[in-house]
Amino acid sequence: MAYTLTDLQTDIRGYTEVGSNVFTDSVVNRLIQNAENKIYREVDSDQDRHYATSSLIIGNRYVTIPADLRLIRYAQLTDSAGNQYYLEQRDTSFMAEYYSTPDTQAVDIPKYYANWDEEFWVVAPTPDKTYGITISYDKEPETITDTTSTPAPATAGTYLSNKYQDLLLYGCLVNTYAYLKGPQDMLQYYQGAFSQALESYAIEQIGIRRRDEYQ
Repeated sequence: MAYTLTDLQTDIRGYTEVGSNVFTDSVVNRLIQNAENKIYREVDSDQDRHYATSSLIIGNRYVTIPADLRLIRYAQLTDSAGNQYYLEQRDTSFMAEYYSTPDTQAVDIPKYYANWDEEFWVVAPTPDKTYGITISYDKEPETITDTTSTPAPATAGTYLSNKYQDLLLYGCLVNTYAYLKGPQDMLQYYQGAFSQALESYAIEQIGIRRRDEYQ
Protein backbone atom coordinates (compact mmCIF):
# COMPACT_ATOMS: atom_id res chain seq x y z
CA MET A 1 0.00 0.00 0.00
CA ALA A 2 1.29 3.43 -0.93
CA TYR A 3 2.19 5.85 1.84
CA THR A 4 0.66 9.24 2.36
CA LEU A 5 2.41 11.65 4.72
CA THR A 6 -0.15 10.96 7.43
CA ASP A 7 0.28 7.19 7.10
CA LEU A 8 4.07 7.48 7.30
CA GLN A 9 3.94 9.76 10.33
CA THR A 10 1.56 7.32 12.03
CA ASP A 11 3.83 4.34 11.35
CA ILE A 12 6.94 6.14 12.62
CA ARG A 13 5.17 7.03 15.86
CA GLY A 14 3.72 3.53 16.11
CA TYR A 15 7.00 1.69 15.55
CA THR A 16 8.79 3.84 18.13
CA GLU A 17 5.83 4.10 20.54
CA VAL A 18 6.41 7.84 20.82
CA GLY A 19 3.44 10.16 20.56
CA SER A 20 2.92 13.43 18.77
CA ASN A 21 3.66 15.40 21.93
CA VAL A 22 7.33 14.48 21.37
CA PHE A 23 7.26 13.66 17.67
CA THR A 24 5.53 16.76 16.41
CA ASP A 25 4.82 16.99 12.71
CA SER A 26 7.77 19.34 12.19
CA VAL A 27 10.21 16.94 13.89
CA VAL A 28 8.92 13.87 12.04
CA ASN A 29 8.90 15.69 8.70
CA ARG A 30 12.54 16.68 9.11
CA LEU A 31 13.50 13.06 9.83
CA ILE A 32 11.56 11.98 6.72
CA GLN A 33 13.27 14.58 4.53
CA ASN A 34 16.69 13.49 5.80
CA ALA A 35 15.89 9.88 4.93
CA GLU A 36 14.67 10.86 1.46
CA ASN A 37 17.82 12.91 0.80
CA LYS A 38 20.06 10.04 1.88
CA ILE A 39 18.32 7.66 -0.52
CA TYR A 40 18.50 10.17 -3.39
CA ARG A 41 22.23 10.67 -2.84
CA GLU A 42 22.99 6.97 -2.46
CA VAL A 43 21.24 5.68 -5.60
CA ASP A 44 20.97 7.14 -9.10
CA SER A 45 17.24 6.75 -9.60
CA ASP A 46 15.15 7.07 -12.75
CA GLN A 47 12.84 9.27 -10.71
CA ASP A 48 15.44 12.05 -10.73
CA ARG A 49 15.93 12.21 -14.50
CA HIS A 50 14.55 15.23 -16.26
CA TYR A 51 14.95 17.12 -19.53
CA ALA A 52 14.73 20.80 -20.40
CA THR A 53 15.15 22.78 -23.60
CA SER A 54 16.54 26.26 -24.12
CA SER A 55 18.60 28.25 -26.62
CA LEU A 56 22.17 29.41 -26.91
CA ILE A 57 22.32 32.95 -28.27
CA ILE A 58 24.98 34.41 -30.53
CA GLY A 59 27.72 36.00 -28.43
CA ASN A 60 26.34 34.81 -25.08
CA ARG A 61 28.16 31.89 -23.51
CA TYR A 62 26.07 31.64 -20.32
CA VAL A 63 23.04 29.41 -19.81
CA THR A 64 20.64 29.75 -16.90
CA ILE A 65 20.47 26.63 -14.75
CA PRO A 66 16.94 25.19 -14.23
CA ALA A 67 15.70 25.96 -10.72
CA ASP A 68 15.29 22.27 -9.83
CA LEU A 69 18.68 21.11 -11.19
CA ARG A 70 21.04 19.05 -9.04
CA LEU A 71 23.50 17.92 -11.71
CA ILE A 72 23.78 17.90 -15.49
CA ARG A 73 23.97 14.52 -17.25
CA TYR A 74 24.60 15.78 -20.76
CA ALA A 75 23.98 18.76 -22.99
CA GLN A 76 23.07 18.47 -26.68
CA LEU A 77 23.04 21.28 -29.24
CA THR A 78 20.93 21.40 -32.40
CA ASP A 79 21.50 23.93 -35.17
CA SER A 80 18.97 25.26 -37.67
CA ALA A 81 19.85 22.47 -40.13
CA GLY A 82 19.07 19.79 -37.58
CA ASN A 83 22.71 18.84 -36.90
CA GLN A 84 23.33 17.67 -33.35
CA TYR A 85 26.40 18.19 -31.19
CA TYR A 86 27.13 16.85 -27.71
CA LEU A 87 29.07 19.11 -25.39
CA GLU A 88 31.88 17.74 -23.24
CA GLN A 89 31.97 18.69 -19.58
CA ARG A 90 35.07 20.44 -18.24
CA ASP A 91 36.10 22.35 -15.14
CA THR A 92 36.00 26.15 -15.20
CA SER A 93 39.81 26.23 -14.94
CA PHE A 94 40.03 24.32 -18.22
CA MET A 95 37.53 26.71 -19.80
CA ALA A 96 39.60 29.72 -18.73
CA GLU A 97 42.74 28.29 -20.31
CA TYR A 98 41.09 26.90 -23.44
CA TYR A 99 39.11 30.07 -24.15
CA SER A 100 41.01 32.90 -22.50
CA THR A 101 39.41 35.74 -24.54
CA PRO A 102 35.67 34.99 -24.41
CA ASP A 103 34.64 38.61 -25.02
CA THR A 104 36.32 38.83 -28.41
CA GLN A 105 34.74 38.11 -31.79
CA ALA A 106 36.35 34.65 -31.85
CA VAL A 107 33.08 32.73 -31.87
CA ASP A 108 32.54 29.14 -32.99
CA ILE A 109 30.46 26.02 -32.38
CA PRO A 110 30.53 25.39 -28.61
CA LYS A 111 32.47 22.25 -27.67
CA TYR A 112 32.57 22.31 -23.85
CA TYR A 113 30.44 23.27 -20.89
CA ALA A 114 31.15 23.78 -17.20
CA ASN A 115 29.21 24.61 -14.06
CA TRP A 116 29.94 28.31 -13.54
CA ASP A 117 28.07 28.98 -10.29
CA GLU A 118 24.75 28.12 -8.67
CA GLU A 119 22.78 30.08 -11.29
CA PHE A 120 24.65 29.58 -14.58
CA TRP A 121 26.75 27.19 -16.57
CA VAL A 122 29.04 28.31 -19.34
CA VAL A 123 29.99 27.06 -22.80
CA ALA A 124 33.14 27.52 -24.88
CA PRO A 125 33.71 28.80 -27.47
CA THR A 126 31.10 31.56 -27.39
CA PRO A 127 28.24 30.52 -29.75
CA ASP A 128 28.64 31.67 -33.35
CA LYS A 129 24.88 31.43 -33.94
CA THR A 130 21.67 30.43 -32.20
CA TYR A 131 21.46 26.80 -31.14
CA GLY A 132 18.67 24.84 -29.55
CA ILE A 133 19.90 23.04 -26.49
CA THR A 134 18.55 20.01 -24.66
CA ILE A 135 19.77 19.41 -21.12
CA SER A 136 19.46 16.06 -19.43
CA TYR A 137 19.80 16.48 -15.70
CA ASP A 138 18.96 15.13 -12.28
CA LYS A 139 16.27 17.29 -10.76
CA GLU A 140 15.55 18.17 -7.17
CA PRO A 141 13.31 15.30 -6.06
CA GLU A 142 9.92 15.86 -4.52
CA THR A 143 9.35 15.13 -0.85
CA ILE A 144 6.33 13.50 0.70
CA THR A 145 6.29 16.31 3.27
CA ASP A 146 5.27 18.80 0.55
CA THR A 147 1.66 19.85 1.15
CA THR A 148 1.56 22.83 -1.22
CA SER A 149 2.27 21.47 -4.71
CA THR A 150 -0.51 20.31 -7.04
CA PRO A 151 -1.07 17.44 -6.72
CA ALA A 152 0.40 17.50 -3.21
CA PRO A 153 2.92 14.67 -2.60
CA ALA A 154 1.69 14.56 0.99
CA THR A 155 -1.57 13.02 -0.23
CA ALA A 156 -0.71 11.73 -3.73
CA GLY A 157 2.57 10.17 -2.60
CA THR A 158 6.00 10.19 -4.25
CA TYR A 159 7.95 7.70 -6.31
CA LEU A 160 9.53 6.32 -3.13
CA SER A 161 6.41 6.29 -1.00
CA ASN A 162 4.26 4.71 -3.72
CA LYS A 163 6.69 2.02 -4.89
CA TYR A 164 9.33 1.49 -2.20
CA GLN A 165 7.51 1.92 1.09
CA ASP A 166 9.83 -0.39 3.06
CA LEU A 167 12.93 1.51 1.98
CA LEU A 168 11.44 4.86 2.96
CA LEU A 169 10.11 3.58 6.28
CA TYR A 170 13.39 1.91 7.29
CA GLY A 171 15.33 5.03 6.37
CA CYS A 172 13.02 7.10 8.53
CA LEU A 173 13.29 4.66 11.46
CA VAL A 174 17.09 4.76 11.35
CA ASN A 175 16.95 8.53 11.69
CA THR A 176 14.24 8.29 14.32
CA TYR A 177 16.09 5.90 16.64
CA ALA A 178 19.26 7.94 16.24
CA TYR A 179 17.28 11.07 17.15
CA LEU A 180 15.76 9.37 20.20
CA LYS A 181 19.11 7.89 21.24
CA GLY A 182 17.05 4.75 21.52
CA PRO A 183 18.09 1.12 22.07
CA GLN A 184 21.18 0.28 20.06
CA ASP A 185 19.84 -3.12 19.08
CA MET A 186 16.81 -1.50 17.45
CA LEU A 187 18.97 1.07 15.70
CA GLN A 188 21.25 -1.67 14.38
CA TYR A 189 18.27 -3.74 13.27
CA TYR A 190 16.79 -0.92 11.21
CA GLN A 191 20.17 0.07 9.84
CA GLY A 192 20.54 -3.49 8.56
CA ALA A 193 17.01 -3.52 7.17
CA PHE A 194 17.57 -0.17 5.49
CA SER A 195 20.89 -1.27 3.97
CA GLN A 196 19.30 -4.43 2.56
CA ALA A 197 16.34 -2.50 1.11
CA LEU A 198 18.69 0.13 -0.33
CA GLU A 199 20.81 -2.55 -2.00
CA SER A 200 17.74 -4.10 -3.62
CA TYR A 201 16.60 -0.66 -4.74
CA ALA A 202 20.02 0.06 -6.27
CA ILE A 203 20.05 -3.27 -8.12
CA GLU A 204 16.68 -2.49 -9.64
CA GLN A 205 17.40 1.16 -10.49
CA ILE A 206 20.97 0.89 -11.74
CA GLY A 207 20.89 -2.70 -12.93
CA ILE A 208 17.62 -4.21 -14.05
CA ARG A 209 15.88 -1.02 -15.20
CA ARG A 210 18.82 -0.07 -17.44
CA ARG A 211 19.78 -3.48 -18.73
CA ASP A 212 19.28 -4.16 -22.42
CA GLU A 213 17.20 -7.35 -22.41
CA TYR A 214 17.37 -7.68 -26.21
CA GLN A 215 21.15 -7.61 -26.20
